[in-house]
Order: sequence, then structure tokens, then C-alpha cells
Amino acid sequence: MNKKYVALVLAVFMMFFTLSSGAFAAEGQKPAADKDIVDTAVEAGQFKTLAAALEKAGLVETLKGEGPYTVFAPTDAAFEKLLKKLGITAEELLAREDLKDILLYHVLSGKVMSTDLKDGMKADTLAKKPVTISLDPVRVNDAKVVQADIEASNGVIHVIDEVLIP
Repeated sequence: MNKKYVALVLAVFMMFFTLSSGAFAAEGQKPAADKDIVDTAVEAGQFKTLAAALEKAGLVETLKGEGPYTVFAPTDAAFEKLLKKLGITAEELLAREDLKDILLYHVLSGKVMSTDLKDGMKADTLAKKPVTISLDPVRVNDAKVVQADIEASNGVIHVIDEVLIP
């Protein structure tokens, strides 16, 4: 009888521990992201052109820095749309003298989550030119935010469907 009682207590304890640890995990904050903005974007796989542009413009180390930063990250499809619109190749885009300014126009100093956004809000970019935020749907200038609040160790990424041009 003693063995059965111990086994029953142990089973109840294990069930309680399993259920409560899941509940605590659900109640708690998301675990802090362990990858910086650049590594998070590269791992996502849909930002190859952005990663190449950051490398070419010498901004990789900046966005791997302490931050925090908010990055409006155009997808590869967004870059394809821009290339078609401008009638240039990716190589020509990467060779532009204003590439660094274009990329800095996608970055804010500080961590701005989607819950911090307000309709008509103007936000200063690292290019020293503001972007305008609109809601419903959420847009940065004319670019639609297709995925928000991807947290990184040094900030946050909001995925956009167009490349912003200052």
C-alpha cells in the first residue's frame, strides 16, 4: 500500500508540475531573443537582398550593435518590386551612392513595438528624415507592415512589403 501511495503522490505531483509550468510559461513574458537584428533577419531567409545591401553599405556592425533599434525590413519580394519599378538590377541598386541613406531610412533609434504606434505619427529615422505611420492597415509611408514585432536581442523588426525611398 505504501508503494501505491507514493506512486500516486508522485503521479499527481508530476501532473501538477507539468500543468503549472505550462501555465507559468504562458503567463510570463516571451523569452528574450538571443539573436541580434541582423542574425534574426538572415535566419528568416526572406531578407537576402537586405542582408547584401547592409553588408555593401557597411551597416552590419551598426545593426549588430547594442541598440535598441527598430527596423522596417523590406522582403526580397519588396526589393524585386523596387528593381522592376526603377528598371535596374540588384547589382546596380547595391552600387548606388545613396544606398546607406536608403537603408538608414528603414531604421529608428529605440525599440518601437506595434502597440506604440499611433495614426499619423512621424518617426525620425537614422537617415535624419521622418517616416509617417498610419494605421488600419499599419503602414510606414506607403509600405504595408506584413509582420510586426519580431523581437531581437537589440531591438525589433517589422516586415514591410516595399522598400522605403527617402
